[in-house]
Amino acid sequence: MAADFTLAYAVLSDIGLRRSSNQDSKAVLEPWNAEQYRRRGWLFLVADGMGAHAAGEMASDLAARHVPLAFEKSATRSPPLALRLAIEQANGEIHSRGSNAADLRGMGTTCTVLVLVPRGALVGHVGDSRAYRVRGGRIDQLSRDHSLAWEWEAQRPAGVEDPVPKNIITRSMGPHAEVKVDVEGPLPVEEDDVFVLCSDGLSGQVADDEIGLFASHLAPAAATAALVGLALVRGAPDNVTLIVVRAGEKEASRVLPGDPPWPLAEVKPATREQASIPWKPLAAAAASLLGGLVAVGFLTSGDGLLKSLHDSVGASLGPDIVNGLAIGIAAVLGAVFIGSLAWAVVAAIGQGAANVRFLPVNARLGGGPYRSYDCRPTAPLLEGVVASVETAADGLSGERRNRLLTAIASARDAARAGRYPAAITAAAEALECYRGAVEASRTDETSHA
Repeated sequence: MAADFTLAYAVLSDIGLRRSSNQDSKAVLEPWNAEQYRRRGWLFLVADGMGAHAAGEMASDLAARHVPLAFEKSATRSPPLALRLAIEQANGEIHSRGSNAADLRGMGTTCTVLVLVPRGALVGHVGDSRAYRVRGGRIDQLSRDHSLAWEWEAQRPAGVEDPVPKNIITRSMGPHAEVKVDVEGPLPVEEDDVFVLCSDGLSGQVADDEIGLFASHLAPAAATAALVGLALVRGAPDNVTLIVVRAGEKEASRVLPGDPPWPLAEVKPATREQASIPWKPLAAAAASLLGGLVAVGFLTSGDGLLKSLHDSVGASLGPDIVNGLAIGIAAVLGAVFIGSLAWAVVAAIGQGAANVRFLPVNARLGGGPYRSYDCRPTAPLLEGVVASVETAADGLSGERRNRLLTAIASARDAARAGRYPAAITAAAEALECYRGAVEASRTDETSHA
């Protein structure tokens, strides 16, 4: 990685234990240098496809390819605008492909995107894949699930059981020509902040506090391996994909006094073409110009009607008073002319930008974080992980089983002694051991993506 950055990340995807194909996709768009980081930052993406075998894979793959490409092409726009437009354009491509092929009709995908720029972290989101931030012993969910279960939970009366299936989503990319994109942020980034993007294959099997536990205490590569291992330990009925990103010193947010507000829309050419002419300020400018010319003519005319009028008024008021009044009137009308002309110009320009909303510096979009959990290490939290691995170990044998049980014992001993970093490392070792056993048992047709 270039010396311009201190960020570290890891990406991992697994087919799971019950699927015949991996419909998840992921993407990372790195900046080449500090200048490009300033202009468009880092981009990380996770997408979870829906539909028949080929359709779901294609939908998520299109999102993973088109969103970074469209975002790159929109780098001259503000980051939140570029992010929203990139997801909308990718949605259009997925919808078009699905509409033109019978076997792809109705295909869709979730899409969760993290963008890191100097001003902070932005999240663009459609569906129920998730974006988290881990900081100071807490894990915050930055995205809101677009799912029936999430909406029901927000509205149900206290004490009422939840009858809604967990896997019904209310918004996705592809089924419709247009999609509403949630954009969150920018959220200030601090050194050592950890961001996690994941499909519901992870969040459905691993609790938020468990995600935060491993993401905050392990390097990104070790954290992704441990978390995928924990999903596998618990049955992994779906594909599992995640990205873990740890921000360094150079990625901490920096807002400068001269930073401009971000436009959240762009002026459409049709708006300018159909803009009405600002008649009132133009009429005021024309009238003041005409009046000013008359006043000047009154002062300088050598003969004719203005000369006669000048002499007649001057005879009654005195020539000095008349000339002074004429000069004053000419000056006022000149000022009115300049002001009216400026008004007309501003009005004409303002019509083009009337519908453009700006995000001021230090303001942000969205309502996140939507959920927050304590993810500091505790003996009960670690025991929940270790007990799951121990149960899964029943299906293993030989040297691999022995190594896994040894790691479990070490994790428990360390947790009882309050040596939590050692306990987390040992638990991660046990999870990696189990993941290795799963990998070894797979045939070529079911190997992970």
